Amino acid sequence: MKKNPAVEREIHPVVFREPARNGSRPVLITGGAGFIGCNLAHRLLSMGNAVIVLDDLSRNGVERNLKWLRKTHGEHMRAEIADVRDGEAVRDAVSNARQVFHFAAQVAVTTSLDDPRRDFAVNAGGTLNVLEAIRAQADPPPLVFTSTNKVYGGLADIALERREGRYEPRDPVIRVHGVSEDRRLDFHSPYGCSKGTADQYVLDYARSYGLKAIVFRMSCIYGPHQFGTEDQGWVAHFLIRAIEGSPIVLYGDGMQVRDILFVDDLVDAFLLAQRSMDRHGGTAFNIGGGAGNTTSLLELLDLIERIHGDSPDVAMQEWRTGDQRYYVSDTRRFQQSTGWQPRVGVKEGVTRLHDWLVDARSHAKARARAEPARRVAAVSALTAPSEEAQAEGSA
Repeated sequence: MKKNPAVEREIHPVVFREPARNGSRPVLITGGAGFIGCNLAHRLLSMGNAVIVLDDLSRNGVERNLKWLRKTHGEHMRAEIADVRDGEAVRDAVSNARQVFHFAAQVAVTTSLDDPRRDFAVNAGGTLNVLEAIRAQADPPPLVFTSTNKVYGGLADIALERREGRYEPRDPVIRVHGVSEDRRLDFHSPYGCSKGTADQYVLDYARSYGLKAIVFRMSCIYGPHQFGTEDQGWVAHFLIRAIEGSPIVLYGDGMQVRDILFVDDLVDAFLLAQRSMDRHGGTAFNIGGGAGNTTSLLELLDLIERIHGDSPDVAMQEWRTGDQRYYVSDTRRFQQSTGWQPRVGVKEGVTRLHDWLVDARSHAKARARAEPARRVAAVSALTAPSEEAQAEGSA
């Protein structure tokens, strides 16, 4: 997809004048208007960095994130409305960057099943564009790339047992620590294949060309500025449905378990990864809430009911392709390497996201109520007689 001139004009991108805000070149975030990208951009901008956000704004809601960043940080953020499949746009953005965070992706398993060619072009081809643009620089900027736990496949060989409304591994090591990076790769679904391909390309470019790059194989991330859907961002999706009083569909039996990580903790990990690039470049890390921050789908619905006072009506359907009954990240490798650990627990994080969603919904309603009055005022201004006309009439 090429640049969207109409949206680009609305965002008002700016050109940096060197030196940048803190005396250095800006940081590039592909997919920077997305949920994770805008949270990282906000942190970096708040720390005094200039930031380039490259995003095609194809995901519903992300244009609101970009407008929020512009309102909050003004000209210190440059918006580049483009698709990572546009190699020229990627090269232009990378050429001015001192660090790169590559988040732009097709993110839904279901969408990949419907259109695997586009999924591959965005996830694998787009990542190759980023890598080639970085490799072409005289001083290649270091890269943090977000992969997925789907590179480990369905994990069908992990024996599970049902215990108190959730699945638990029988293997005591996995039960205590989760799934480690030593796990054999086993791509499932077109999405798993395309992200897995990108994952391996990033690691091999670090090995073959000496690029500084770290891969995060991520579990479930949640937090403010997430507009979750049934296909992606399920924690936010559950909360949104509860707030709207709408029903929800659970695929499988609801006892599947995930570790969930609040986005502020993930941003901490991103910044640590860039600072430790000299020591850990060319490494893949599992990142998520870990064994201390797990929930089943049914447990999350119970928590939402306690927080919100009500939970959505639930309908059950069959398991979907690529669904894992259990996935918890073993984050010890990154923790031991950098000292990082999650600080926001499940109850606190879900409560904070709930409150943000309620507040965002309230502001949206207020804007919708104010819009007719603004339109009436605008029309009145256009149709009211001018001062000269009024003077002529009185004469």
